[in-house]
Amino acid sequence: MSSKPRIAVILGSTRDSRFGDAPAEWIFNRAKARADWDVELVDLKSFDLPLFNEVASNAWVPSEDTAARDWQAAIARFDGFIFVTPEYNRSITGALKNALDQAYVEWNRKAFGIVSYGSVGGTRAAEHLRSIGIELQMVSTRSAVHIGGTDFFSVHPLGGDPKPIESLEGSIGGSADSMLEELDWWTRATIAART
Repeated sequence: MSSKPRIAVILGSTRDSRFGDAPAEWIFNRAKARADWDVELVDLKSFDLPLFNEVASNAWVPSEDTAARDWQAAIARFDGFIFVTPEYNRSITGALKNALDQAYVEWNRKAFGIVSYGSVGGTRAAEHLRSIGIELQMVSTRSAVHIGGTDFFSVHPLGGDPKPIESLEGSIGGSADSMLEELDWWTRATIAART
């Protein structure tokens, strides 16, 4: 265990035209402002993961694919996670689901928070992500950040003349603070329990 909890902000969209950079940088900067965490931005686009094609989960047998093993080693270093995901067809992105499937033991008994976005705030994606987290033996925060409705279209290029995401502080700042506080508590609790 590191002296400070290590938190990964995982950017869950890999599309060239993705919007996810803005909320990922925003929550990364808020998390990094905490003096009691080490925070790193982890971009799924940097890992070039193949579609899951192993004999079984690494809970049962070691993964054979080098990219999968590199991904497992990368996430094993962290004590907690913040997933940043859009909602695609009422769920998370295929890239994020594949990344979650490419590991198992590295997610176990760790906490996570969610920043989701889309016309309805990515709420259905967040709920799917929480269900996946349960299967991976993870702990989700109660609070999450949902960027939706007129807020979403005010910062997304589809809305016309996008404002910076910081313009939403009044709408989503409190949710972010709550999520980060809960993530701190659960991360420290799971670190202690794993130790």
